[in-house]
Parts: sequence; C-alpha cells; structure tokens
Amino acid sequence: MKLFDAHCHLQDPRIFHKAPQLIESTVDSGVRHFAVNGVSEKDWHLVKQMSEHYSSVVPCFGLHPWFIHERTPHWLHTLKEFFQAAPSAAIGEIGLDKGSRGREIDFADQVEVFSQQLKLAKELNRPASIHCVRAFGDLLEILKSIGPFPAGVILHSYLGSAEMVPELSKLGAYFSFSGFLMSMKTQKAKKLLKMVSSERILLETDAPDALPKSGLDSLFLVDGDPSLRQEFHAQEENSTSNVGTPSDDQSHASKDSSALPKEMLNHPANIHNVLIYVASLLEMPKEELADLSYRNAVRIFSYEGSKVQMEK
Repeated sequence: MKLFDAHCHLQDPRIFHKAPQLIESTVDSGVRHFAVNGVSEKDWHLVKQMSEHYSSVVPCFGLHPWFIHERTPHWLHTLKEFFQAAPSAAIGEIGLDKGSRGREIDFADQVEVFSQQLKLAKELNRPASIHCVRAFGDLLEILKSIGPFPAGVILHSYLGSAEMVPELSKLGAYFSFSGFLMSMKTQKAKKLLKMVSSERILLETDAPDALPKSGLDSLFLVDGDPSLRQEFHAQEENSTSNVGTPSDDQSHASKDSSALPKEMLNHPANIHNVLIYVASLLEMPKEELADLSYRNAVRIFSYEGSKVQMEK
C-alpha cells in the first residue's frame, strides 16, 4: 500500500530533532509523501530546508490563525519570497478559529490574513490547507467570495457538518481526516464520510498532534523504541495489582491510547490507524481506501513545479 500524509508538522519544535528517524520509519511503513505545513514566519525556513533534504516532503507555507498576532509588517512579502524560492510549495496552514485558542485573537484580523492567503493561493494556482474551528459558516462565505478554487483547498482534520460537504465540494474542497475523527460519535462520523465523494477524501496525521484513539499496541511512538510502551505497561500492571483484577471494560480502556499521558505526541506512521478507522466506517477494504486517498493527494499536489508527479 502507498499512503500520502496530506497534512502534518514535522518541523514542529517538539519533534524536529527526531524528524530524520520519524521520516525513515514512516517511509518504511509505506508513506510516500508528507505535506509539511509551516505555521508562522518562524518556521517557514525549517520547512524549506526539510523539503530540500527529503524528496518525500512537500513544503507548505502559511500563517496559521493562532500566530497572526506575531506577524511582522512585511509577512506577506516574506511569504511570497518563500514561494519564489520553493516552486514545489503549497499554501498552508491557514484558516479561521473561534475555539478556545482562537478566541484570544481578533476574528476580523483572522479573516483579513486568511483572505489574503486564499487570494495568493488562487494567484499561484496552488492548493491551500485550511484549519477551521467553529467557524464553518464564516469559512463558507469567504470561500464563496474568493473562489472557486480549481487547484483545490484541503479542509484538514475536517470535523464540520455533513450538510456542508456538497457546497464546499463545489468550491473545490477536499476533506482530510485525521485521528481527531475518532473523537466524533461513530454514527455522526459515518454520516459525514458517506457525504464525501471518493474523489475528495484525503488522509492525514496532523503529527505531532491528533494521536489516534487506537489500541496502544498498534501505535507507533515518537520515541521510536518500545521502552515507553513497556514502561506504560509496567505502570499499568503495578496499578492493577494494587486494586485487584480489573473488569474487561477497564482492561480494554487501559490499553487504549487515551490512557497515555496527554503530552504523548503523534507519530506520522500512525496514518495506518487513521486508514483502518476510516475504512471501517466506510465499510471499505483498507487497500481500496489507501489507493483512492493516495491518488487524490497526488492529484491535488501535482501542480506546476511540484515534486509530486501524477501517476497513470
């Protein structure tokens, strides 16, 4: 199986020093490409360097809504310079956020910065990877006012309503699913997935965030070795020995990734867990979903100058 991680952050300071090992082990697992998204002026150069060193990395430069208050007066000019220097780059991560972190930042300011970057995506004829939290109504109106987007827009870690899918699709939207989908009620997630046409489904990890809520033994750990898992199991056995034999439900829950420390980071190879989960909801063989999602990602990232090539 070939897989394409449509959205991640391997330049994130929490894992950047481990990126070589993470990329190697993930490529060994079948992942051919990573769309690595910058989030601010502070990390665009890291994304560029990573893409120059690894043929599997597709660079994406963008100003994330969480960081727009840190931007310099010349941020847009700097952003354009990065696209000139890296012709293989896409736009991302950009977007809108009315969630707990987004509320700290003026929404009108978010809209202005987001709109400027969407217009740049149209000008460059490049796809844009979009973050949206509790602002889908605003997002739709802005996309309508600037779009449509022939080069595509990627709604990353999509958790919006199923009802909005048709309108967003008409504007050129692709829907990318990560481990965050596991936080949605199963029936709601099924309804959402059924509304997305097979030509518009993408898979991602959003690593180092969005750790899938999967069985602990099926997860790749960022440390790259089993020591942390063994340590966790040792702690688990020690705690249960003090309270007696756990029930089946307790035993099952303890082996779920939700029992791991909150600071546990997501490994990009865990895209396999996302694949298995989404395939199960779609009642589709994982091999079929891997193939169609890979081809969708190759198509959207196969623009002029891209290192990703359309496959026949």
